[in-house]
Amino acid sequence: MIARPKDLRMCPTFEDFTDDEHAALAGLTVRCTYGAGDWLFHESAPRDWFGIVEQGEVELLQGRYGDTSHLGIAGPGALLAEEAWLDEQPHTASAVARGAVTTLQVSREQIRSLRRTQPDLFYRVLARVARQVGERLRLERDRMAGRRSPGLTGHTRTEHDLLGEREIPDTAYYGIQTQRAVENFPLSGIRIGTFGALIDALAYVKKACAQANAELGVLEQPLADAISAACDEILAGRLRDEFVVDIFQGGAGTSTNMNANEVIANRGLEFLGKKKGEYRYLHPNDHVNMSQSTNDVYPTAIKLAVALTLREVVAGMEELRIALADKGREFADVLKMGRTENQDAVPMTLGQEFGAYAVMTRQATRRLRDAGAQLLEINMGATAIGTGINTPPGYADLVTEKLVAISGIPVVKARDLVEATQDPGGFVQISAAMKRAAISISKICNDLRWLSSGPRCGLGEIELPPVQPGSSIMPGKINPVIPEAVNQVCFQIIGNDVAITMAAEGGELELNPFEPLMAWDLLQGLTLLRNACLTLATRCIRGIVARRDQCRAYVEGSIGLVTALNPVIGYERSVALAKEALDTGRSVYELVLEKGWLSREAVEEILRPDKMVHPRRVPTA
Repeated sequence: MIARPKDLRMCPTFEDFTDDEHAALAGLTVRCTYGAGDWLFHESAPRDWFGIVEQGEVELLQGRYGDTSHLGIAGPGALLAEEAWLDEQPHTASAVARGAVTTLQVSREQIRSLRRTQPDLFYRVLARVARQVGERLRLERDRMAGRRSPGLTGHTRTEHDLLGEREIPDTAYYGIQTQRAVENFPLSGIRIGTFGALIDALAYVKKACAQANAELGVLEQPLADAISAACDEILAGRLRDEFVVDIFQGGAGTSTNMNANEVIANRGLEFLGKKKGEYRYLHPNDHVNMSQSTNDVYPTAIKLAVALTLREVVAGMEELRIALADKGREFADVLKMGRTENQDAVPMTLGQEFGAYAVMTRQATRRLRDAGAQLLEINMGATAIGTGINTPPGYADLVTEKLVAISGIPVVKARDLVEATQDPGGFVQISAAMKRAAISISKICNDLRWLSSGPRCGLGEIELPPVQPGSSIMPGKINPVIPEAVNQVCFQIIGNDVAITMAAEGGELELNPFEPLMAWDLLQGLTLLRNACLTLATRCIRGIVARRDQCRAYVEGSIGLVTALNPVIGYERSVALAKEALDTGRSVYELVLEKGWLSREAVEEILRPDKMVHPRRVPTA
């Protein structure tokens, strides 16, 4: 729907434009609607349009590598993707609708057209957009300047545990048990803070526990409020650099749990007007970890983190499906030769080939969603082994209820907490679904590399968009680098599934100690899968071009056409005809007429390649 001039006046950026200017811009603008949870655009995808939020709220996010952070909310009148007026670089953030959203959008093509036809208006808009971008940069500089810088002071505080005392930098919110874990597990260099979804999940769990404990009368309300306030700061994206333990760790995740407990306790102490380390007022174990064990906190946090990450993965896979389906429609009339075992088979359309890829992607997405739904059964309240020791009556049900309300994720309490504490079967199931998706996407990439091979000495049926030079020595060479990169991502995900399988099988008795490995492989794999789908869709699939003449030539010269004659002249004659065509290099059409087995009219009708791509009644001789 085309926008009206008055629609643009609601945007402060353009409110003082003239009526003629509003009318000119409105003629380029279309109204688009989105539902809750719909992605308007993804980070690193091409900027296809500039927009204004007309109704609703859009959340802006940044981070594609497991560390997604909240940048802000764009409400009515706010600009979206305004850098589209400045350059053609990809998006530097992602945007998702928080509810029903309506936007007014101007496409990149329209922006280019305006620059050619009405340069004065173009540069007037450009000046306003540049001012907005400059203001945003100023705010970001102020934010960064105000960020705490650990290590700028030499002051320390003394903390103790059962092994003795340690000096902790006074600027640090983590404590002694986190410090020991950092020293004990210098393994990957990948901190748990890398995965924002995991840190958010821990904050959700700790806040729910504090609220449940306070409601049941075992935790004083001021302490619960301080814990909740610290968790809210973590959920707002702060304190992320305090989560410093390595993702690989012994102890079934205890170091991760204590890292969270100490950070929340020390920030909570500040809310209470106390100093970091004054644990007699708010203790990491006695208060933040009340009614909990690592053995219920950690697996629950992993499940929440997977659920949070899975939303972005599903959105990325849907982008890929749409791109493939669009190409399926675009190539619906491109006749080509189908192949089985890399040998000529029977004709089909290039559209059918890409349509099948879209269906494969849709099915893989559905299975991933189904597996994610099965992962929502949690064991909060189980504490150490599932018996619920050290929890007040009713705690398990209440903390689950609080967790749903706080996180918005529809988790449910496991039927048997002892089983749920020791069995990581849900992680195995979602890993298998992720492996299935990786296998399907890798197969698509294999096909893209084959179909685009050449360009002169391969199949050369399609052209992939050239994104970078392909060789340091061979001039003019272009390689299928995007499918190759996505193939590698898929190989990694498939390998992760093996590791998760072994880790799940390796558990003994009432606990599986290898969940840190599962957490890493699941969160890393989901992040890779999302990024791979978006990269494949935006930097490869969208730009594929069909080489129609090449596709047609293969069909017309193929011996595979003889398959269509089989119902009419019989299998034995068809085999002989195919062999003679192969030996002599002559066409099937020419040979069948020469032998007088069919009339010219019948042959022409039977061997029409465009009639062979769907079921039909074959005419007789």
